Amino acid sequence: MRGKLYLIPTTLGENEPLEVMPYSVKTIVELLDHYVVENEKSARRFIKKITPKKVQSSLVMMKLDKYANEIETQSYLDFCDQGVSVGLLSEAGVPAVADPGASIVKLAHEKGIQVVPLVGPSSILMALMASGLNGQNFAFNGYLPIDNSERKKGIKALEKLSIDKNQSQIFIETPYRNQKMFTDLKSVLSPGTLLCIAIDISLPNEYIKTFTIAHWKKQSPDLHKRPAIFIIQK
Repeated sequence: MRGKLYLIPTTLGENEPLEVMPYSVKTIVELLDHYVVENEKSARRFIKKITPKKVQSSLVMMKLDKYANEIETQSYLDFCDQGVSVGLLSEAGVPAVADPGASIVKLAHEKGIQVVPLVGPSSILMALMASGLNGQNFAFNGYLPIDNSERKKGIKALEKLSIDKNQSQIFIETPYRNQKMFTDLKSVLSPGTLLCIAIDISLPNEYIKTFTIAHWKKQSPDLHKRPAIFIIQK
């Protein structure tokens, strides 16, 4: 029997894991000792939180960050050939969605290893669910350009896409640049365009609001250094 690759969701903040994910996630984590992770420290903290009795010294952590060697990562699933299952952990939310873990999932398919996604919080889907915007036709666009003029062009292009395709356009920003993004959205988008801002999803101070740009110009939400999802629809 070959091992499997389990895609293990994590929390979106410091809340208790079983408040936002099913008990089956705890059951799987209890069984696994081998993990592909973006950050070992936070991965160990999550594992300890959801399975306090697990012996930390027994864990094998394989790092998958921007410094990871591609040749080395190709061997991360060799354990599966020995009948050992591996867990893939994201830094926040579900693995492989807006997350470097997609490369490991692709490798699993190439090697014929069964991929098992587990249920957990996805900030992208939860924001869309709560936005009231088009959930039948939508696109996730990742990060917009950092350059000021290019970012504004990108915002305008997404608004046009939304009109042309009747499509909700979802994107994210580095938390410390949220306020600048909000300012640009208000200056570039048409007054009637709808904007949803979803902040700190699933946490006690969660904030999710959808208004027209004209209405947002009268609002001053605190976005600074808070994980946010932005969605627009014209």
